[in-house]
Amino acid sequence: MIKKITTDDLRRMNGSEGLVLQGCGGELDEWVTGINDLLTEEGILLEGDTFKDVSSFEHDGLTNLLFSMDDVKLDIGKMAMWRLKSHSSLGGTWLSDFVPNKLGGFVGEKTLEQEYPDCPLIGADSNIYNLMGIASRTLKKCGMKDQAAEMCERITASGSYDEALNIIGEYVNIVSAEDMDEDEDQGMTMM
Repeated sequence: MIKKITTDDLRRMNGSEGLVLQGCGGELDEWVTGINDLLTEEGILLEGDTFKDVSSFEHDGLTNLLFSMDDVKLDIGKMAMWRLKSHSSLGGTWLSDFVPNKLGGFVGEKTLEQEYPDCPLIGADSNIYNLMGIASRTLKKCGMKDQAAEMCERITASGSYDEALNIIGEYVNIVSAEDMDEDEDQGMTMM
């Protein structure tokens, strides 16, 4: 059975690898069967194994499939060559390439070019909803409305106070209110 996921789900799959096929039209079950058969014939899938964990998602108006490579017996060298040969017709790419190049990176993965806005949480009322509100306002002031909404959604679904704090730290640089006042007095920008 093919699971339907979102691009946000993809951004949380750091540490997993898979094959992304872009622009899959028609019956998705037929795609899965066809790819499994083709990769078996090519000697890529080994010992009768198949891709069982397959997900579909929408991006840029296309239906795409993610074939998770976790716990699949395959010849990765042959798989890499097949992916390169079939890229022009199937848009095949690795999950670890697709997310950074098409979706802006994995959640929680800080890249050199990313800058998180300073957010004055140290010394603030430690109620998680108060901290979430301060972080959300900070993100919105910096033009990061989508990230603010995503952060709030993840925090409200989190299972603990510590997990919620870690999520906030994935979106903002946590600083003390006193540090922010000093920076403003010196005319510095907060980014």
